Amino acid sequence: MRFTSLALVLLPCLGPVSAWPGYARSLHASGLATAGPILRRAAAPYSPQFPYTGAILNGLPGNGTGGVQVPAPGDTAHQYEAPLPGAQRGPCPGMNTLANHGFISRDGLTTWTELVAGMQNVWNVQYELAVLLAVLGIATDGDPVTEMLSIGGQVTQQIGTEGQYTGNYGGLSKHNSFELDVSLTRDDFYLHGDAHTFNASLFQMMAETAAELHNGTVLFDFDAVALHRARRYNQSIADNPWIVFPSAEIHNYGAGVFVFEAFPSSARNMTPDLETISSFFGAVPLGNGSYGSQPERIPEGWHNRVSILNGTIIGDGGQAQYNAYPVPFVVGDGAGNLYNLSSTSLVGGCTTYNTAIDTAGSSPNPIATYEFVRRRLDPIYAAEGCPGNTSLAQFLGGI
Repeated sequence: MRFTSLALVLLPCLGPVSAWPGYARSLHASGLATAGPILRRAAAPYSPQFPYTGAILNGLPGNGTGGVQVPAPGDTAHQYEAPLPGAQRGPCPGMNTLANHGFISRDGLTTWTELVAGMQNVWNVQYELAVLLAVLGIATDGDPVTEMLSIGGQVTQQIGTEGQYTGNYGGLSKHNSFELDVSLTRDDFYLHGDAHTFNASLFQMMAETAAELHNGTVLFDFDAVALHRARRYNQSIADNPWIVFPSAEIHNYGAGVFVFEAFPSSARNMTPDLETISSFFGAVPLGNGSYGSQPERIPEGWHNRVSILNGTIIGDGGQAQYNAYPVPFVVGDGAGNLYNLSSTSLVGGCTTYNTAIDTAGSSPNPIATYEFVRRRLDPIYAAEGCPGNTSLAQFLGGI
């Protein structure tokens, strides 16, 4: 089957999961809600003195010129700071890193404009891909009216409009949304009720796989990430009787591409070495082959990739990982039985656009989410003739 570039970020279809009531407890799990104060609600401002790839907090594209040091020398606004009590952090090392450096709000309650600028400036992500990722995250786990998203757990009162429940609010830690089983470094939710906290043992497993493939040298390249994912799949099959691994799980393979295409430093010839990758995951080598943990951060002297990280790179890299170790898409019933899930070949273009529209149907306020998706995606899909394919009347008639 073929999964094109933008299809890798499509949301999972959870229809089959509802047939398994024993697993339903995990569908809306949101991690830990905020217990502390709201610390700040804005990314650090950008200065003309430190332009990075040229994006600012206006939702517009930058210049795509990478190969620059991040944070820039002298840019104190984007230096590393450990998250303070009450700050939200979740299952995505990249998002946690952006927050710890103020490229998105340090409290972990971010916005569409912060996400679009931050992904461009730090990872040199293609503008259109940054827009799509931000839209899908907010439409699925955030609030479409305030255009806010928690990168961690549920924070309804902080990101929503008081008295108006317009979004899902679950945050990126909500299981079976963006966060899925068979993560590289996070447990399956069923095992401990926590699928968002970094597991140093799983990072150790990934590092050992990388060393095995490279004569003792830990390199997190394509081969290492692909094999580790395959081994994690087998581990989940063995340990998680309620595993859910639908075809949309393929977007996790796309996320894995960031490990060897976005995290390496162009100042180190884009080598995915242990020192660099462990910093982004928050893994701390303990000297005996095991690892501790600390907040994720950009390594000292790190430079982003020279060329834009576009959807084709993510799509082809994710597809190649799956093809290297193809596995069945399955769901477990809790009693040791696995059931194959149907798979659908996903295509890009208007199908991606229409799938984003469809995500609004499960929102507490479908119209608000529909309008948010169209407002943000119509401009970048206009050239493909997608806007207008699904009118509001058609949308409402289909939910």
